[in-house]
Amino acid sequence: MINRSDAPTRLVSLDAMRGFTIALMITVNFPGSEEYVYATLSHSKWNGLTFTDLVAPFFLFIVGVSIVFAFSKKLEDQSPKNELYKKIVIRSLKIFAVGMFLNMMPDFDLMHLRWTGTLHRIAIVFLICAILFLNTNWKQQAIIGVTILILYCLAMNLIPTPGYGKVMLERGINLAAWVDQQYLPGKMWQGTWDPEGILSTFPSIVTGITGMLAGALMLTNYSQTEKVSYLMTIGLFTAAAGYFWGLGFPVNENIWTSSFVLVTSGFAALLFGALYFIIDILGYKKGTKPGIIFGANAITIYVLADVFALFLYLLPFGEKTLNQHFVDTFISVGFAPKLASLIYALLFVSINFIPALLLYRKKIFIKL
Repeated sequence: MINRSDAPTRLVSLDAMRGFTIALMITVNFPGSEEYVYATLSHSKWNGLTFTDLVAPFFLFIVGVSIVFAFSKKLEDQSPKNELYKKIVIRSLKIFAVGMFLNMMPDFDLMHLRWTGTLHRIAIVFLICAILFLNTNWKQQAIIGVTILILYCLAMNLIPTPGYGKVMLERGINLAAWVDQQYLPGKMWQGTWDPEGILSTFPSIVTGITGMLAGALMLTNYSQTEKVSYLMTIGLFTAAAGYFWGLGFPVNENIWTSSFVLVTSGFAALLFGALYFIIDILGYKKGTKPGIIFGANAITIYVLADVFALFLYLLPFGEKTLNQHFVDTFISVGFAPKLASLIYALLFVSINFIPALLLYRKKIFIKL
């Protein structure tokens, strides 16, 4: 299926999509005030889909695409798989360890430590998807992905929630929450349940698989226009399939439902296809540089954002923290509270762009 002579070695569209996704992740994670946030810049409280709910699955989709580009050439060169496995495991452990470090900040309270999070899920998805890529073809990956989504849907909708005697899909009262309560170590993000819990990690792996399928398409000998057509068509049908699946198994990021996987992966494919057409085919690269710079050290900048947040969100200056001073000042001069909060978030993204730019100019690319 793959013809390396005709395959792109680097996609500016993918680099830009990765960087802008990280920038959006920082924007929604660090508003000026948690009290003043536009609805679409907050995660859905339960069922439903907001703009913010797209950010994490988009990044996992990009992880899947990147796996294909990173390892396909190594497979063709017949690099020893044992060496590749070692690199995959080491990288996964490093990403997971950094996630644990961020969870421990600022108090380093080991007694109340959370063992899950965004970086933890990225590490697990990367580990499983990379191993799958080394040992399966795209058809087998698609079958594995569909099987996981069907089994997850059946489990969540047919197995009664222990202690209730019936199937429950409510917040903190469902099979995924029960599994976390029984087997997830440490504290949970929402007390009785965790959005990055054990069961919901399985369908999140499928999000990575959909990215691998898109990556496999990009390495075929199809023409550029055919690749765009396939991406857009498959993306549309996948999102539509997720919508209709959601009528029975609601679209829900908190438990990463099967319908959520299809809807978000469909949207990711549509965006990837559009960016590929505009940037790599038509050559319109103006405005992509910030995304490329952020994407060159994506996880590093994500980590730095958490570190910078300690000073801007927790360290008091007088009676308030810096973010509170900023938002209150803007509100006092007539800005709407939610707009003031958003402006601060965008300013925080700009602050994080500075180290990203310095690393990029010095050609320092930190690969966790």
